[in-house]
Amino acid sequence: SEAVQAAAPAAAPAAARTYKFGPPDSKLEYVGAKVTRKHDGSFGNFSGTIQLSEGTAEKSSVTAEIDVATITSDDAKLTNHLKSPDFFDVQKFPKARFTSTSIKAGGEGGKSHTITGNLEIKNVTKSITFPANVSVGGETVSVDAEFSINRKDFGIVYPGMPDDLIRDDVLIKLTIRAKKG
Repeated sequence: SEAVQAAAPAAAPAAARTYKFGPPDSKLEYVGAKVTRKHDGSFGNFSGTIQLSEGTAEKSSVTAEIDVATITSDDAKLTNHLKSPDFFDVQKFPKARFTSTSIKAGGEGGKSHTITGNLEIKNVTKSITFPANVSVGGETVSVDAEFSINRKDFGIVYPGMPDDLIRDDVLIKLTIRAKKG
């Protein structure tokens, strides 16, 4: 039993440091498109945590929660429609969540990392993977990424007008500036 006690401290992982993010320093934006035009928008309220372990992104994790009702677009009528059951159904599904499952060095298009995790929208959870530039500096962890998700994977299947169909892919733009908590 002495050997077990002696081995225990070595097995304890290095303490992770907690970094928190949310508006206004961080942004969660999107671009949705249909045949005739595109719409830019964002989510006004979200919060997240990065657990930075051993000072490297590869041993770290990120979680985020989004208040879906804070979605806005460049068109007031569209903003209201996005909150309806045709799209996000914010009354029934007020939160969306992301939890990373891995962060690997190297990414598509010369990005520094590839992040994989579970994205939950409307009670549908799917694994997504995207390239990102991640940098760790003193009091801040920065994550910048642009990637597409297929809205239909999450039960957002409203087609749009027959002569102006909505594209399945939605561009997500992340600008995360997490500060040491």
